[in-house]
This record gives sequence, structure tokens and C-alpha cells, in this order.
Amino acid sequence: MDTRLLELLVCPICKGPLELAHATDERGPELICHADRLAFPVRDGIPVMLEQEARGLDGGNTTRPATL
Repeated sequence: MDTRLLELLVCPICKGPLELAHATDERGPELICHADRLAFPVRDGIPVMLEQEARGLDGGNTTRPATL
């Protein structure tokens, strides 16, 4: 992934910085948001910045509670 693109991308939820992590298993590279504890997949060099596609880093649920 291009480092210039990584500098521009932010977490779609909290707008915080992301860190590129190269997974050693079949998941492939991910963009990590430490504040939200989410990992966004990078597929074919394209970051998938959808909350529904994110993986929770603590193994928990990635859905957020609904606001009223």
C-alpha cells in the first residue's frame, strides 16, 4: 500500500490515525484503529473502510449500539 495514501486515510468512525499491519495468516494486510480496536481489511491493495467489514481486535462484536 502506498505510504502517501496511508497518511491521508483515517478511521471512518473516530477519524483517528490508522496503522498498516501485515498479517501472517490468510487475512492479509489490515489498517488498525487503536482507539476503536478495529482492523479494516485491505483487499487487492484497496482499503475496505466499512464498519461492517471491520474485525474487532479483542475478538468482540464490531457493531456499535444504536443511538436514539
